[in-house]
Amino acid sequence: MPQSTPFRQFVLKVHSRCDLACDHCYMYEHADQSWRGQPTVMSTGVMRRTAERIADHVRTHGVREVSLVLHGGEPLLAGPDRLAGLIGALRAPLAGACDIDLRMHTNGVLLDRRFCELFREHGVKIGISLDGDRAANDRHRRYRNGQSSYGKVVRAIDLLRGDYPDLYAGLLCTIDVANDPIAVYSALRAHEPPAIDLLWPHRTWDDPPPGASSGATPHADWLGAIADRWLADGRPMPVRVFDSILSTLRGGPGLTEALGLEDTDLLVVETGGGYEQADSLKTAFDGAPETGMDVFRHAIDEVAAHPGIRARRGGLAALCTTCRACPVVASCGGGLYAHRYRADGSGFANPSVYCADLSALIEHVEGRTSRRSHVLPSEVVRSLATGHGDPAAIARLGTAQASGRRALLAVVGKATAPTPAWDLLKHALSVDPVAFDWALSHPYVRAWADERFHALKFGPGPVEDDGLLATVACTAAARAWLDVALTVPVRDGAIYFPGIGRYDVPGRPTATVRVSAGELTVEGADAFQAVRHLQAGTLTVALDDLDPHRDCHDHPAAGRLPELRFQEWQVSFQEAWTLLEKDYAEYAPAVAEALTTIVPLEPPDSGASVSSAARDAYGSVGIALPESPALLCLLIMHEFQHVKLGALLDFVDLYDPGDDRLYHAPWRADPRPLEGLLQGTYAHVAVVDFWFRRMRADAPGVAREAGRQFREWYPKTVEATRTLEECGSLTGLGEQFVATMRRTLAAMVTGG
Repeated sequence: MPQSTPFRQFVLKVHSRCDLACDHCYMYEHADQSWRGQPTVMSTGVMRRTAERIADHVRTHGVREVSLVLHGGEPLLAGPDRLAGLIGALRAPLAGACDIDLRMHTNGVLLDRRFCELFREHGVKIGISLDGDRAANDRHRRYRNGQSSYGKVVRAIDLLRGDYPDLYAGLLCTIDVANDPIAVYSALRAHEPPAIDLLWPHRTWDDPPPGASSGATPHADWLGAIADRWLADGRPMPVRVFDSILSTLRGGPGLTEALGLEDTDLLVVETGGGYEQADSLKTAFDGAPETGMDVFRHAIDEVAAHPGIRARRGGLAALCTTCRACPVVASCGGGLYAHRYRADGSGFANPSVYCADLSALIEHVEGRTSRRSHVLPSEVVRSLATGHGDPAAIARLGTAQASGRRALLAVVGKATAPTPAWDLLKHALSVDPVAFDWALSHPYVRAWADERFHALKFGPGPVEDDGLLATVACTAAARAWLDVALTVPVRDGAIYFPGIGRYDVPGRPTATVRVSAGELTVEGADAFQAVRHLQAGTLTVALDDLDPHRDCHDHPAAGRLPELRFQEWQVSFQEAWTLLEKDYAEYAPAVAEALTTIVPLEPPDSGASVSSAARDAYGSVGIALPESPALLCLLIMHEFQHVKLGALLDFVDLYDPGDDRLYHAPWRADPRPLEGLLQGTYAHVAVVDFWFRRMRADAPGVAREAGRQFREWYPKTVEATRTLEECGSLTGLGEQFVATMRRTLAAMVTGG
């Protein structure tokens, strides 16, 4: 994250004291005791100046919305009159500058109707701290005389739920593994919170939690029990730690500072106007959160340059070596910054003291949710990031694609008129789901469905079947051994069955297709041309020069190939596959698993090699037959990289889609959007690898040419990975993905 990246969350300490004496409080019970020197209550002058600084900051950076949290200590100790003045002083300078999400975190014991009316007037949402049932809550949240706070807190929650539901933001619960997790979850859920925040107890390596040194995972076990119940209950409310894990596993943002690789955008302003870092740092050492800056002398952009702030802004590169190599780092993000501290000179350059717990919890939640066919486990992403993709990863990617095709076709099928074809498809699905998925698996069925989906999305209404939906229904019926007859539209004088072949039906708008005993019969057909297949060992790939939807590549698709040209393809393909299996064995299983179709392209007049992968045609590549089997091997490897990455991007986010900048790609003259650069770089990892291994060829001429190619493409590909790493728009998962690509490249020259 660049230094100028704006802050979007501000914690404003309106009162520095508290009416409870919670023994797990980071504010008063941990290493930092700076609260003792703070003014008891924030003045309206401090608040006004703070708001002016925020207004300047958001205008400079074009920020549309900020989150402002009134905090403490206990903010309600300021009283309703003082709070009214502070909120007014806060809102006035920000009027028109940006939208405000204004909240308060409170222990709730003082919350009454006077406060609620004030907060309703000013749109302040309320989050209340509650650690579970009475037994769990009273373990820590008591008054100084030992009396329970539970009754007053519950009354405050009931007040919000009953009369002020518009103000009720949720519950904050600090984890204690001594409490029964299901009892805590059940107690919290009974209060019908809009959201739950389960907070890790603040510990460091100098004051570790139970299990930190032994590798035990009591906190993961505790949270895992709640996650299981929450998932079984159908996720009845957001639980930030679990939602954050699920988000980061898909490449989305961490929804809490404690998870994910996103750089911090949070800044604290103390009652006296001093800028501070996150409160959690109070657990590290006395003075840890201080910046030495304040709202009267310093603009917010100046705080961004503070070493402590910058240390928490660097994504994957800012973590210690152990964390950078961790398979769950894109979700964990190294854990909360404060929890990494060790007073042995290493400071924060350590894994979290909850490292084992975080890893176990992430794997637990992922294991419970990735059973769904369309959810990709993180090991699939990691495997693909190497550039190869093991067979299990590619199989899971294919399963996810099948699930996506089902969902897409359901939308298109329901909206296509007339409906007999869709009815037949649904019947085939009910009888034989495998046959249904097989019929949908032809790559250009997905390309057609995407095109229809966009037509439906932006068009006036239902669209007529142009023939493909009906032919897919017939192939599914044949595969399921159904006996049916269906009227099928004729397109350009023919009916094409995906992956099977084309029947010529001249001069007719429709034809009846009969399906019986697994066979298709087209009434009135003059001739039939079958889709031919290339064979290499046990691998069979369709060479499809018939599909009317195949012409979606960057180069024109060839027409029906003469038999002699097909035989040239067969010879070259067999030799290319032999080379790929022999010298590029890591790539072969993935190609064998997922490559189903090659579309022959028209060779350009220049004689150059051309190839393409269509983003919405998983399992297919387009290639103009090159001059040698070795080049065909290279083109298959290159384009199949695009196939894999395109399929992955259907289900995970590796970058911010809002980044509309164009980037230099070293292999092209025209600048590329971010996805284009990512796609090109990933494909060139395989190109570089191809030439690197080719340098070891026995033939001197081959090795010499390979060395020249490697010296050209290797530095360009490394440069492109550096551009990606520095773009500031990769998600945490994207950072990890690109870092793995870079390690693959580095291993070529270091032998690692």
